[in-house]
Amino acid sequence: MAILLRAAMAAVPALALTALAASPAAAWSGLPAKVTSTATLPSIPLSRLGVADDRGVNLGGIGSDIFLTGRPGEYWTITDRGPNGLITIGTEKRRTFPTPDFNPTIVKVRATGGVLKVEQTIPITTATGKPVTGLPNQLPHDEQPYTYNASTPLSINPNGLDTEGIVRAADGTFWLVDEYGPSLVHVSSRGRVLARYSPHGLGLTGTDYPVIEAFPAIYASRKINRGFEGLGLLPGGDLVIGLQSPLLVPTKAAGEASLNTRLLRFSTRTGKVTAEYAYQFAPVSVVDPGQTNPAELKISSVVGIGPHTVLVQERTDQAARLYLVDLRKATNLLGGRYDDPTTVPSLEQDASTVKVAPKVLLLDLNTVPGTQKKIEGVAVVNPWTIALINDNDFGMTDGPAAFDAAGRLVDSGIKTTLVTVKLTHPLH
Repeated sequence: MAILLRAAMAAVPALALTALAASPAAAWSGLPAKVTSTATLPSIPLSRLGVADDRGVNLGGIGSDIFLTGRPGEYWTITDRGPNGLITIGTEKRRTFPTPDFNPTIVKVRATGGVLKVEQTIPITTATGKPVTGLPNQLPHDEQPYTYNASTPLSINPNGLDTEGIVRAADGTFWLVDEYGPSLVHVSSRGRVLARYSPHGLGLTGTDYPVIEAFPAIYASRKINRGFEGLGLLPGGDLVIGLQSPLLVPTKAAGEASLNTRLLRFSTRTGKVTAEYAYQFAPVSVVDPGQTNPAELKISSVVGIGPHTVLVQERTDQAARLYLVDLRKATNLLGGRYDDPTTVPSLEQDASTVKVAPKVLLLDLNTVPGTQKKIEGVAVVNPWTIALINDNDFGMTDGPAAFDAAGRLVDSGIKTTLVTVKLTHPLH
């Protein structure tokens, strides 16, 4: 882990930090880059991971995040909750889980010879060793799950996790973020959940592991499927958590129209949130020239760079940009008026009274030929190289045509792919 932290600190940039302080508009913008390697995950049936009936679905979704192991070409990745889709029945959009026994899994991979080789899988389990599954926790906070064809409701599971970000701590344990709570999950080196941190007042009960209410209650107002997604490890062990999309406060319409989301700083030593910052997306047409709906903007990756600096990815499903963000110059909102859901205008409606986290563009991935769509994982390999991995959604698409008449997947053909991108100039 010491190697990892040294690599992360080396990747930053003293020059970038100076640029953040001096000239945010000009620094780093348009930095040329090129893809130097590509590795693709081969077809691995989910039955090999213990799924009873995989319906023809292969391992995928491991691009939810990526974290260096400290060995060249080797990475920790994390699946999300598993294959899932949407089917509209009448006016109701139903969330489908074709393999409800799928268990979110930490996957160690090595990129070699154009292939993303699976070296180790660590299923996430409860305190007594049961699979957590990827099923929703509680209604109506989460969606009702259905079978693959949206015909039959499935049972919810308080233990279920929709895992996204991953980092590995110096003691060998893992920290993950989850979209359901949203929550932060501490996991042993063998995959056992040690604790799950959730918003105050969420009231999640019936779990087979400890649940600690640690985040401001307002975070329970997250948009469904847009909870915590980015997770960065800072030198010293603190975490920075990225809320994927603006909170739906005071209304859903306000959240959908907003460009203002939030970052949290969490102390792994004390188990408490120590700071909260406003983060403002670029206009959606800047991130993705083909998009006009701000609700399509998401933070999917946060990478710890320095003691107060992170790399943040802004994306749509078609485009992505990377920004260096200095947290020192942002207002600490923790415990203030913007954590009160009755505050009008909310932070999501108007952030003009606070200092949002300042950022500078590091890289517009739209300008780098060979990068993927729907990139969710980013890692800084060294001062010259960034690794990117996409979420292929297990080859699933939405709608009834996702499965054939026999209930077998009609695969989208999108593969999990890891690419490395070399910058023309080193990041220091």
